[in-house]
Amino acid sequence: MRKIEQAQSGDPDLGPLALLPGIWANLRDPQKPDEGPLNGRGWNMIALPFATAPGEGFNYRLLMNQYNERLVITTKDTGVPNRGIQPNPPVAPTTETDQALVALDYEQGVVHIATADFPASPLKQPVPSAIHHEPGLFLFMKNQTDGPIDIARLGTIPHGDSILALGDSEPPTPGAPVIPPFSGLPIGVGNPDPETSRYLAPYKHFIDNPFENLFRPDQTHALLVASLGALGPIKQTTTLRFSTKISTAGIINIPFVVDQANPTEMESTFWIMELEELGSDGLPRLIMMYHQVVMLDFFKRTDNVRGLIKWPHVSINTMERISAEPPPAPLASAEITCDAL
Repeated sequence: MRKIEQAQSGDPDLGPLALLPGIWANLRDPQKPDEGPLNGRGWNMIALPFATAPGEGFNYRLLMNQYNERLVITTKDTGVPNRGIQPNPPVAPTTETDQALVALDYEQGVVHIATADFPASPLKQPVPSAIHHEPGLFLFMKNQTDGPIDIARLGTIPHGDSILALGDSEPPTPGAPVIPPFSGLPIGVGNPDPETSRYLAPYKHFIDNPFENLFRPDQTHALLVASLGALGPIKQTTTLRFSTKISTAGIINIPFVVDQANPTEMESTFWIMELEELGSDGLPRLIMMYHQVVMLDFFKRTDNVRGLIKWPHVSINTMERISAEPPPAPLASAEITCDAL
């Protein structure tokens, strides 16, 4: 029986996605943005093609954003069937080998509260303003999986991009997560040292002058690590990893995007932490961190390797679950038998 209903946090049928349902945000109270202890924990860095003045030696700008985010995870779609038989192609006798999936509907909204770029341009959006909107799905593949791959993320972005990322999960482990280091410097530049490369002047600018005195392009993980110490005792952490470089995953883009700055790879890791502290609802406080890297390919490599330079578009955030109950799902209580599909 297939059933579409409002998602519930802690539902064991969701497997490793069980803690995702609800409303996640930077702010404990979105109506009081200046009082939220997690206000402004979102940070974004992206290199963009940009016509610079003659003699500059590069035609891009590095854009920084500090942002607040609201992530609403609402609908649970249970018992989604993928039909199959074995052997495939069929040779008699055959057996049913259907796959069963569970899907969670999400919608992400991002509003930036500070911005800067180098070289400085008039193209930055005013502050505050919406800079990202993404509807999508998280999937849990309950059986017939390819090795450790048992989760997936599907996202659609209004720039004209569709993402299918596959991944795996780590069950809850005691304590805080280990956040690996990451440098957001481009890959494929002849001289990769921003201290001596004129071509990397925008990166050197923000290394010498961290955005909002906090965010550096060569240490994009650092603020997540620093945030861990301010959260208090962490009971356990669930880790979800997604990548478009696994198996049949990938990114599809509209022609203009492919021609100008093509997103070719995406990797993201989510750490969901259960704190020892209880919230006002009597439930454990939940904190979600993520580190996401989308590789944008544009301009020919200058390191004697064929292809285009890869420019890391990095987004990080630390959010809290502000409600275990998401808004009512539009298709709540709808039931559909598998035979109808």
